[in-house]
Amino acid sequence: MGITSFAQVDTLENKVPSPVNSFNRLTTPSRCGTPNTSFRKGRLALVVSSEAALYAGSLVGLNELWYKDYPRSSFHFFDDSNEWLQMDKAGHLTTSFYIGRIGIGLMSWTGLSPKKAAWYGGMLGSVYQTTIEVLDGYSSGWGFSVGDFAANTAGSLLCVGQQLAWNDQRIVLKYSFRQSDYSKYRPNLVGSNLQENLLKDYNGQTYWLSVNPASFMGEETRFPKWLNIAVGYGADGMTGGDFNPPYIDEHGNQLYFDRYRQFYLSLDVDLTRIKTRSKLLKTIFYSVGFIKFPAPALEFNKNGVKGRWLGF
Repeated sequence: MGITSFAQVDTLENKVPSPVNSFNRLTTPSRCGTPNTSFRKGRLALVVSSEAALYAGSLVGLNELWYKDYPRSSFHFFDDSNEWLQMDKAGHLTTSFYIGRIGIGLMSWTGLSPKKAAWYGGMLGSVYQTTIEVLDGYSSGWGFSVGDFAANTAGSLLCVGQQLAWNDQRIVLKYSFRQSDYSKYRPNLVGSNLQENLLKDYNGQTYWLSVNPASFMGEETRFPKWLNIAVGYGADGMTGGDFNPPYIDEHGNQLYFDRYRQFYLSLDVDLTRIKTRSKLLKTIFYSVGFIKFPAPALEFNKNGVKGRWLGF
């Protein structure tokens, strides 16, 4: 949402790290999630109270903006596993992963042990999104989705597992978007403007698994430490969840859209591994690190293989 190697970082004895520096350090190959030399209860209290306030405030906001317009019901499940060709599940996976990365950075800043920071911080995404699933379960408009729950948990475990195994995030999830042509057909569902499309139009979204080869090769490798190999997943032709409803254009013609999956292979840049002494750049790189870097890509779908100048 990560940052690089700190060749010139002051020692912990000389300089107490800020939360931002802890976030930055979270993605550093050799210092990933490095805690302070001692546990600080005050920092933990600050982090927990801030998280609790954000947690409660966001749920109140969701209730006002989303749930209050739909009748409450008894708790029930809802099977949406076939909707949107599972693009929504990729979104849940990615969201949980990045909430977990932020959580580990915060917990590391408090001085918790690496193991505790990994578990307590890394599972935040799953905990938060599972709460939303429970709220869905009591709403007549939705229901508790086992598929969403599984994706939330998987995203958190991907983050926690790497932290425990490598003290590093060598495999990251990323997001990219390009506007599709489907807004004009279902603006209420896929969005009527760019801001809504970014969140609601799965036709324009691509989710990437971006692997950093250099982190598996050792410190002496000459392979660029910032260069990743990315595998992407997307879908196209969707104007509905399970199926596309009929659409009649202004001339009375019924339009049909072919729903299909897309798989991509591309290069990527891990901005958080680019060395820089600038704290501003480190913060910027960390903030936009979840976005797939534009690069040429190969697209594989049921119609064959084609090249794209920008895999984005």
